[in-house]
Amino acid sequence: MVISVDRVGHVRNQGATGYGRVPVRVLLHGEPAGWRSVVVDKDGAEQHADLGGPGVLWSENGRDDPEPAWWARRLAETAAALRRRVDETLTDRTFAELGVEAEVTWFAVDEPVAWEGLVTLREPDPARFPGRVPPFVVTLEPGRGALLPGASLLFTTLAQDAWTTLTAVAERCRTPSPVASFVCGWDGTRTVRVGRGSLSLSTRRGHDGVERIGEIHGERRPGWGGNPELRVRLDGIDLLDEPARDVVTLFRDLGHEVVARSGLHVLPALGLTLYPPEGTAERFTAAALRDPLAGGDHH
Repeated sequence: MVISVDRVGHVRNQGATGYGRVPVRVLLHGEPAGWRSVVVDKDGAEQHADLGGPGVLWSENGRDDPEPAWWARRLAETAAALRRRVDETLTDRTFAELGVEAEVTWFAVDEPVAWEGLVTLREPDPARFPGRVPPFVVTLEPGRGALLPGASLLFTTLAQDAWTTLTAVAERCRTPSPVASFVCGWDGTRTVRVGRGSLSLSTRRGHDGVERIGEIHGERRPGWGGNPELRVRLDGIDLLDEPARDVVTLFRDLGHEVVARSGLHVLPALGLTLYPPEGTAERFTAAALRDPLAGGDHH
């Protein structure tokens, strides 16, 4: 439900932790040294943020070679990722300060390097409140694959069937269609968003010439997990929700070998790789389960 600016004061008294300015407009602009955003509130005050990221000029460092064909695509991908980052940061702040969500509708000013967004305030997402929305649970089964709500992704699953399942996940979670990407060592990789997390599948062609799932990868960064929240479990352990140190201890108590390697924690016998926490966070950010027949080292 859309909330007018006049109603914000009433809503924020129902659980917000502070009193913030009401955002109405957002600007995103790429510059030679990186990207910046500006949030404009209803009184016209501006809040600037340096987002970093690559500069928008191919020849910034004096190169005289022509701009490659992939450069425009990279800029578009960078802008899309930063728009999503701004969306999430703004709505998290608006929820904390005002008790409402901020939905940004973006318009290209000078695509792909300049964007303007109009902010619509909405009722809080029910997933903000524990117990209101069930999580999307991915249960990893070493040597076999993973179970999803109403579906399965087994290492015997053909690539085309795997992509169909990811499309069904996107429809269930009301997120964009799966996105294909190149990952070295795999014949195909596609990723679908689950709340603010992501579920990725990588496939490899076997000796029989058939392309099947070789790795299942779930990722959720620190902060609110979105709607629905992605959970990744194995042996009853919430891999991305329990503190990383506790996860490692639980696996060792169960008799599993856990090897620390370049910041990762690898369980060779299970084909499981756990990715390290970000910054000061205490939880793993991602978990990947690999088919033991897929070959290759575990990252």
